[in-house]
Amino acid sequence: MTALDTRPLPAHPTLRRAAPALLGYAAVRVLGLLALAVWSAARDKDAYKLLTARWDSLWYARVAELGYGYEVRLPNGDVHSNLAFFPLLPWLERLLASVTPMSYADAGFAISAVASLAAAWGVFAVTDHVYGRRAGVCAVLLWAVLPVGIVQSMAYSESLFTALAAWSLYAVLTGRWLTAGTLALLAGLTRPVGLAVVAAVWAAAIASSTPGRRRVLGMLIAPLGAAGYVLWVGHRTGKGPLGYLDVQAGWRNGFDGGAAFARFVADKFTSFPSALAGVGLIVGVGLVIWLYVTCVRQRQPLPLLVYAGVVTALALCASSYFGSKPRLLLPAFPLLLPLALALARLRTSRSVLVTGVVAVASAVYGAFWLNGSGPP
Repeated sequence: MTALDTRPLPAHPTLRRAAPALLGYAAVRVLGLLALAVWSAARDKDAYKLLTARWDSLWYARVAELGYGYEVRLPNGDVHSNLAFFPLLPWLERLLASVTPMSYADAGFAISAVASLAAAWGVFAVTDHVYGRRAGVCAVLLWAVLPVGIVQSMAYSESLFTALAAWSLYAVLTGRWLTAGTLALLAGLTRPVGLAVVAAVWAAAIASSTPGRRRVLGMLIAPLGAAGYVLWVGHRTGKGPLGYLDVQAGWRNGFDGGAAFARFVADKFTSFPSALAGVGLIVGVGLVIWLYVTCVRQRQPLPLLVYAGVVTALALCASSYFGSKPRLLLPAFPLLLPLALALARLRTSRSVLVTGVVAVASAVYGAFWLNGSGPP
């Protein structure tokens, strides 16, 4: 028997039960948007454009409007193809724009707003199931106040993916295998890291001793989204099953075990000012690894460990743009559970004070970041 087989079902994560977490989450997001609006106005920039019409949001909107097939050829020979972007978010943008007066950018923003609340609810549901309601509220607030939390309000796919991943993990933890597999399928249509959700479903299903066709069917359904899109890209490019890797290579994205990232960090130590950034990167990576080790020591359920481990490995060991790594780690919410437990043990007044201070700092940083280099 495994922990998944013997754990009793918790109270159902109703909206009423999750209300404190969702209200706190909404307050943090509103604070972040207000800080962004003020900062952008001071710099004579359009805050809404920063959220909906820059970087990846433009690529998603173009897919929604024109479909796949667009690419940009750079002077150095790199080819940036929109086939690198998984289809669920642009599908939803096209659907919403077709039934409302919204533009594709507006639709992307609206979808992210709704998905971020669904993600917060999912984070609460998972944490509530494992550690209780108070820890669940703290986990949601910690996810909201992450330094790159402003991405949750952008027309990006992080919020949509996290919502699908969190609820798939909750379905696994509560033995709802068909739901878990279906949500994993959708997560696999959202981002390449959907493989982490598939791995979590498979690991939990293999470890479970509960018999039944639903568990097997959930396992079979889970990888169909990611596999289907990757195979379709291979067919479209004429390069077979590995065609998607060639598309990513055109963006200089790949998996090298962290070698490129290590070189990037090492290069920071060639001069004194940049050496401080190098130290910060090392501390940040160390913190992420420490949090994961703590998750293992606290014996988090297997699917959470597998999911967080795969998300973390793909983020840290990929050769993608290094400024993206904090954003790529955003869906790895199980890493926050040790901190949520510690915060939940504090007196309410003290935990509110800590969360409030961090929320203000996160809002200011998000406004500064988005008006500067921002998420690529």
